[in-house]
Amino acid sequence: MAYWLFKSEPDCYSIDDLAREPKQTARWDGIRNYQARNLLRDKVALGDEVFFYHSRCKHIGIVGTASVVKTAYPDPQQYLPESPYFDPKATPDQPRWFCVDITLDQRFKTPVLLSTIKEIQQLEEMILLKQGRLSIQPVTQEQWQTIVELSR
Repeated sequence: MAYWLFKSEPDCYSIDDLAREPKQTARWDGIRNYQARNLLRDKVALGDEVFFYHSRCKHIGIVGTASVVKTAYPDPQQYLPESPYFDPKATPDQPRWFCVDITLDQRFKTPVLLSTIKEIQQLEEMILLKQGRLSIQPVTQEQWQTIVELSR
């Protein structure tokens, strides 16, 4: 099992939106960064744990956890001309973009804010602090445990 941080802008899709989904499960799609795509396609596995991170909002930080319940498959948005995620170079035979399905595990009562993460020595090597714009990123087991403890 591996650990991940998935970023979302809450005005586009929040942890509350995930909580309202049937079975609290949804497709994590719209990834249009090649490094994030490669991680999603090649590394994210069934049963992996995910931090749900809200970005570009008043309280930036980790707001809960989810689990991967379906591994990478072609993102259907890439084929829809009306979608903001349409890619004219993508074909069903050669998809360019992938998604996974996740299910909600827990909403944190209090988010673990980015400002707090920056202050914790055990978290100073997080990719979040070194490559902040990457929307899918690995988290070590120690980082996972530290953040879970902070959420309590």
